[in-house]
Amino acid sequence: MPETETRTAEEMMTYVKDRENKIATLTIDRPEILNAPDSAMRMRYTELLHRANIDDDVKVLVIRATGDHFGTGADLPEQQIKMNGDVNGEGADPLFELGYSGDEDITYPPKGSYRYGYNIGSHYASVRGGCRSLQEFKKISIVECKGYVYGWHFYQAGDADIVISSDDGLFGHAAFRYVGWGPRLWTWVETMGLRQFQEMVFTGRPFTAAQMMDCGFLNSVVKRDDLEDEVQKYALACAHNGPTDRIAVQKTFFELYKQYRGEYFGSVLTGLVESMGNQVKPDEGEYSFSDEMMHSGLAKSVKEADKFFPAEWRLSMSGRKEA
Repeated sequence: MPETETRTAEEMMTYVKDRENKIATLTIDRPEILNAPDSAMRMRYTELLHRANIDDDVKVLVIRATGDHFGTGADLPEQQIKMNGDVNGEGADPLFELGYSGDEDITYPPKGSYRYGYNIGSHYASVRGGCRSLQEFKKISIVECKGYVYGWHFYQAGDADIVISSDDGLFGHAAFRYVGWGPRLWTWVETMGLRQFQEMVFTGRPFTAAQMMDCGFLNSVVKRDDLEDEVQKYALACAHNGPTDRIAVQKTFFELYKQYRGEYFGSVLTGLVESMGNQVKPDEGEYSFSDEMMHSGLAKSVKEADKFFPAEWRLSMSGRKEA
């Protein structure tokens, strides 16, 4: 068992404030497994955003991570065991994502029902789900990207106000390789552009920081050694550019614009699509999204499939070095 699993969500997702400059920093600290947040960490994430939102000592929130990577997405093995149990069916607790873990007074819908999966898919369309929580945040959010920016971490980058990356950043979602979609499809179309995002989905390949800069997803790309200074420069400029009330007005304008463009509609629609994943029939000989894969080796399956792609399109940095 990784050492990080003995730590609490509060220890693995920390929060500090610079009251003088009104800048808060939320740090994901689980580098041993590439900063994958478990369910408790995602719940803490939403609570910290709510806290920063109502705190008059905060104008700007910086979201960052320790280690070499921003992160490779949520802790899927933990999530899938709690949804379906391990290979022996042990450990299932589908109420965990909804905040009612182990509550014997609540009966979760049975497997095979539409609601069994859709309850979670639709939950991710809400602010409480931890996938689109930045959408209703009325302060300025800045995401500091480096190394892998995959899955759940890619969601945060897509939803932030300002995104700054080191030049070694890789952006994408392994789900495009095994299921074909993710909760923030609509937002990625809006932030990357239709052609570029279609390429990412259909090929499953990640984009480099330079490519994400070219398509307008990023605000700045710098060398790894300069990343923290670059983020601080942006944070200080945002924090001292007018009163917090003005920021709230500006953020409300942008939220209205995003809703006009269908941001929340896109999340609800993706939740609907995700709930139909088990109805997708695999082609003969191809790996596919299945309970067996999710229980016993999703990461391994995706890694093994990497070899079928050109080296420069692989998800793993070690595989890309073969180019």
